[in-house]
Amino acid sequence: MSDIVDQAGENAPQQRSFVGLVAMTAGLMAITALAIDSMLPALPHIASDLGIHDANQQQWVVSSFLFGFGALQIVAGPLADRFGRKPILLGGLAVYALAAVSIAFTRSFEMMMVLRVVQGMGSAMPRVLAVSIVRDSYSGREMSRVMSLAFTVFLAVPILAPSVGQFVMLFGPWPWIFLGLGFAAVSLALWVALSLPETLRPEDRSPLSVSAIATNFKLCLSHRAAIGFTFAAAAMQGGLLAFINSAQQIFVDVYKVPQYFAGLFALVAASMAVASMVNSRLVGRIGTRRIAARAMWGYLIFGVLHVMAAALGFETLIVFTILQSGATFCFGILAPNYGAMAMEPLGRIAGTASAVQGFISTLIGTSLGLLIGLQFNGTTLPFTIGVLLCGCMAAFFASYASKGLPMVSQAYRR
Repeated sequence: MSDIVDQAGENAPQQRSFVGLVAMTAGLMAITALAIDSMLPALPHIASDLGIHDANQQQWVVSSFLFGFGALQIVAGPLADRFGRKPILLGGLAVYALAAVSIAFTRSFEMMMVLRVVQGMGSAMPRVLAVSIVRDSYSGREMSRVMSLAFTVFLAVPILAPSVGQFVMLFGPWPWIFLGLGFAAVSLALWVALSLPETLRPEDRSPLSVSAIATNFKLCLSHRAAIGFTFAAAAMQGGLLAFINSAQQIFVDVYKVPQYFAGLFALVAASMAVASMVNSRLVGRIGTRRIAARAMWGYLIFGVLHVMAAALGFETLIVFTILQSGATFCFGILAPNYGAMAMEPLGRIAGTASAVQGFISTLIGTSLGLLIGLQFNGTTLPFTIGVLLCGCMAAFFASYASKGLPMVSQAYRR
């Protein structure tokens, strides 16, 4: 059965131009990153205005969004496989925009958390559909190339978003950031409505029945390579989200450089964009599996050095930034390749596969990131240990998944 699924993507029509597909995929992915990173500089202001006195609790502004984002992906996939990509995508963008605008007018932290969950749910649709649309049109190394280029554009958002948030707050209060998010979602919805054709072929539409959904879920969860690389991606995402959750406290509370927060965060995030560009150029020559294995070793080496520096008291602002940038560079290579290898065997059910994998990776990654972030004690040691443990878990699951690679298409055997 997996062989049949493999073949579906190989013959899929490439319904959009390469550049157009990369740009739209990046935009759909960026709408999620924008909802996370643009408000990082505003977290202390949000906590102060809404009566939150424990600084660690402000991390829920990020994590509540991610829990909603992860949870609804499991629903978005089957709906997209039944009704098509475009209508589900537009519905998600509408929910995102309405929730963002509503947050701008709330004055209760509890209500804000509820609306952030709803906003995350709306964001789940673009995330699932972005990957599904790419899988509808490409497979193998070409899919890795599209995803890497999209990641390169997408990762400009974490680089710029904190600065955008700070810039907005020069002219108005933090709710203006959420109004901007609503405007961005509406603009993206108009672009999709006017230029995106339906990429799901009529013959590939799955019935919306319990038995059909259960069969597709079973296939997603039983393929060794697909589930193994999904859990590896989840562990890696935990390390990244730990940094996002803790970055404001590390740069402001540990190193006392609030004026440089946006710039240092951008510097670390830029390493991901560089890595994705490097990956897009090398993956066709080196192979997805090989380049991911090398990046995993690099991530673990940076992790060990980071823990040693923090534990022995050698870590300074410069050392932290260099080591975190190195680890983040490796993540920028691992993320698109693990994602592509997890999706490769499941082309015909790309919507459900993307949903299941997104559900698992987001909820596990968010939980790990929040758990690590909540251990913050005024030093970087809990953070560095947590990130290294995430890398070790990812290496274990990637090793497990590699034993299932003979079932994956030839593009990933080398």
